[in-house]
Amino acid sequence: MLLHGTDALKEAAAAGHALPGFVAYNLETVQGITAAAETAGRPVLIQAGSSPFKHAGREALMRLALDAAAHSAAPLGVHLDHSRDLEEITACLEAGYTSVMVDGSHLPFAENIALTKEAVRRARDHGAWVEAELGALPGDEDVSTDAVAQPTAMTDPQQAAEFVAATCVDALAVAVGNVHGFTKDPIRLDLDRLAAIHDVVPVPLVLHGASGLPVEELHGALARGVAKVNVNAELRRAYLEAVRATLPAALPGSDVVSLWAAGRDAVRDAALDVIGRLTPRAA
Repeated sequence: MLLHGTDALKEAAAAGHALPGFVAYNLETVQGITAAAETAGRPVLIQAGSSPFKHAGREALMRLALDAAAHSAAPLGVHLDHSRDLEEITACLEAGYTSVMVDGSHLPFAENIALTKEAVRRARDHGAWVEAELGALPGDEDVSTDAVAQPTAMTDPQQAAEFVAATCVDALAVAVGNVHGFTKDPIRLDLDRLAAIHDVVPVPLVLHGASGLPVEELHGALARGVAKVNVNAELRRAYLEAVRATLPAALPGSDVVSLWAAGRDAVRDAALDVIGRLTPRAA
């Protein structure tokens, strides 16, 4: 079933949990994410967004994600991740996306506000909620690299308060030491900065780049207002490792179905593991 509105996001924030956002690239990753949500019985966001569109095509991937969510017994939102294009945002809203992320983090502050306000206006017309980003998150969304957080690019708490008040966004993605992709050394979040943002921002916070994040850091973020967590690289790695393990037996008979099935099931299992980590043991 399609997960509309911000209730799940707000409930997660109130309970110290987080709504997982899993990036989907193709049929098998959509199926794996959906199966994980059904097994866990937890709300999940299928993030079929700007970067995966380059591979699968916007219309095809939109329809895959929306159809899977609509026909699932689990509550599944379909979310546009990291979009800088108002035309793309509008197309996804018109198709039935339940939420969108407008990414103006590369813009000067005033321009980010202007872009985000327009995205919020368009989303309200379609009953969707909006996530925005303030601060720069290093690393590639699709290729895991040893990205390093830059202290000067982290989210400023007072600027975050001004941004949310000016734009009326429903959730704010922040940069507090998190990066896209895996890193050689464990990531340490600036939890004091995150707490300061939480103190002055009245909406749930979002943590991008959670793949490989130590569980104590993750739970520290959940205790400081993070109610949505994005995971991509963990699912990609699980998919590729499953394909690699299956390939020797599949190659002689050109058995592509076994490869796809192995990748799908690996994505499901990786997503289930993340869902478990997003529920702190004390809950």
